[in-house]
This record gives sequence, structure tokens and C-alpha cells, in this order.
Amino acid sequence: MMPLTMAGTGIDNTIKKIGGKEETRRFLEKLGFVVGGSVRVISDSGGSLIVNIKDSRVAIGRDMADKILV
Repeated sequence: MMPLTMAGTGIDNTIKKIGGKEETRRFLEKLGFVVGGSVRVISDSGGSLIVNIKDSRVAIGRDMADKILV
């Protein structure tokens, strides 16, 4: 497992675990980040990642992306 920030761009990854506090996990779940779900990094622009999750593009900060393990 590795954090989403280390995943290559354009590659489909399966979410294995979501860490962090309960409120952080709930927030990510509402955005569509659930264990077993598929996520693809579209771009990595220094401070944030743009990812494709459930046919939507979402921008998340690196601190949040570090809590998503693929």
C-alpha cells in the first residue's frame, strides 16, 4: 500500500484504506472515496491533486490525499 500522493498519474488504483480522524474519513466518503473504490490521479500540481472518482473530478489537498492508501 502507498498513499495516493505517490500514485502515478493516469493509472487506475483501488482504495485499500482510508486513515485519519473519523470526521476526515466521513468527509472523504461523502466525496466518493470508499474502500474498494477506483481512483485515478489526473494531475499533481504541487499543493493539490486532481483525481477522477466515480466519474467526477475532485481536487483534494496533499494532506487529505496522504490519508488515502491505494
